[in-house]
Amino acid sequence: MRRDQRGAVLPSPVVVLSIIAVVMAAVVFVATRGGGETEREITPAARSEASPSATAGDPSGSATPSTDPSASATTTPEPPPIRRSKIYVEVYNNSSITGLASRVATTAGDAGWNVVGADNWYGTIPATTVYYPPRLQRAARVLATDLGIRRTAPAVDPMRMDRLTLILTGELR
Repeated sequence: MRRDQRGAVLPSPVVVLSIIAVVMAAVVFVATRGGGETEREITPAARSEASPSATAGDPSGSATPSTDPSASATTTPEPPPIRRSKIYVEVYNNSSITGLASRVATTAGDAGWNVVGADNWYGTIPATTVYYPPRLQRAARVLATDLGIRRTAPAVDPMRMDRLTLILTGELR
């Protein structure tokens, strides 16, 4: 029994969807390019208030607005204080001193930090360092100051990005 089968082999749905995605990306690219820069920097206008120096030289008490740009400069708001109990800290020992991470974790906890772990670190660390994710850079400096540590650095893989990581290479002074 001989069967003659003729026909066309259709590509798999994955190939078809990939081709459609590439074509759509090309259309979007062509349609959106060359429009020029649409983002603008918007600077809020500050209220002009009479400075003490403007009224001191005018006996009538009327203040004239100053055209000096430094006179109308507004101060940036002070960042909120670091709430130690809300920031997670992990402490690792990268030295041959037994129990160092545990002792320093207790010291950090006594200073108000939320220490969530203490263990050994395997790797090469040049000096005792507080590693931080970008949003916790100020907190890292405060922790370093609390413990007398001189070095802070951005966190790297495999460190967690939701907490400070303290790696010890020797006793704290």
